Amino acid sequence: MAFRPLSLSFVLMAAATAALAGPLDKTECIAPAKPGGGFDLTCKLVQSGLLEGKYIADPMRVTYMPGGIGAVAYNTIIAQRPDAANTIVAFSGGSLLNLAQGKFGRYSENDVKWLAAIGTDYGAVVVAENSPYKTLQDVMAAMKADPAKVVLGAGGTIGSQDWMKAALLARAAGVNPRQMRFVAFEGGGEAMTALQGGHIHVFTGDAAETLQQAKAGTKVRVLAVMSDKRLPGEFAKVPTAKEAGADIQWPIVRGFYLGPKVSQADYDTWSQTFSKMMATPAYEKLRDERGLFPLAIVGSELDGYVKQQVAQYRKLVEEFGLKVAN
Repeated sequence: MAFRPLSLSFVLMAAATAALAGPLDKTECIAPAKPGGGFDLTCKLVQSGLLEGKYIADPMRVTYMPGGIGAVAYNTIIAQRPDAANTIVAFSGGSLLNLAQGKFGRYSENDVKWLAAIGTDYGAVVVAENSPYKTLQDVMAAMKADPAKVVLGAGGTIGSQDWMKAALLARAAGVNPRQMRFVAFEGGGEAMTALQGGHIHVFTGDAAETLQQAKAGTKVRVLAVMSDKRLPGEFAKVPTAKEAGADIQWPIVRGFYLGPKVSQADYDTWSQTFSKMMATPAYEKLRDERGLFPLAIVGSELDGYVKQQVAQYRKLVEEFGLKVAN
C-alpha cells in the first residue's frame, strides 16, 4: 500500500513535466545539406543566438539531411514529421527557387509553416581588379555589342541562383540569356580563381562571399550589388544594380520553416522567440560575424514574402524557358 502514493506522485510529476515541455524544449535544427555550407551556418547562427540569449535551456541539436538541395528534408518534414514542434528546418533563397522549378516533388510552398527569415546576402556583379570593365554599364555595353566576347561564370548550373543572376544581367543589357556565355563551376571559390586567371570576365556571385574572398587577398572589384538599397560597411560605396543601370534585385534569404501540423500555439511561441532574439544587439553581432546582412521577417509576414518570391521565380523560370520538374 505504501507504494501507491509514490506511484501516483511519479505519474503526476511526469504529467506535469510533459505539460511544461514546449516547442523550445530539446530543440533541433535540420540543415538540408552536409556540414559546412550555408544551411549549416544558418542553423549554427540560431543555435548560438537562442542559447546565448537564454531562450532555450539546452543547446539546439543540428542534424544534417542532405539530398536534392533541400528536397529530402522538405519531404521528410511534411510526410513523416509534420507535427514536430521542436524541430525547425533551414531554407534559403535557393530553396524557394527550387520550389518554383518543381524540384521538391509533389509539395509546394503551401505545405509548410514559414517561420522566420534571419538574415540575407545579395547577388553581386564582380570583376578582377585589372578588368577593363570599370562599371556595370561597361559590362552591359560589351555584352550588347557581342555577347560571345563576355564570359560570365559562377558556382551553379543553368537554372541555379547564380545562373539566374547572370541571365537577369544579360536581359538588362538587351541580350537573350540563351546567347550569353556562362561557365558553371563547382563553387564560388573555383569561379573566383577562374576570374583571377582571366578564364571568365564577370562573376555573378554573392556579396558576402566576395567580401570574404577579398579579405583573404583575392584581387577583385564589385561593380554592383543586387539589393534594394546600398549595403552597410565595406559595401557602402558600391552602387546597387539599379543605381548602376540594371533594375535587378536578388536577395539570398536565410531562414526556417516548421512542419505543417505544428499547432498555432507552438508556431506563435517560435515566432515570438525569433522576434525577441533578432531585436537584440547580441544577435546582430552574431549575424554580422557570419557575413549576413539584416533581414528580420517573422510569422505571417514571412509567409507572404515567401509566396511572393516563389511566384516571381516561377515567372522568371517561364520567361527564361527553363524546364520545370514534374
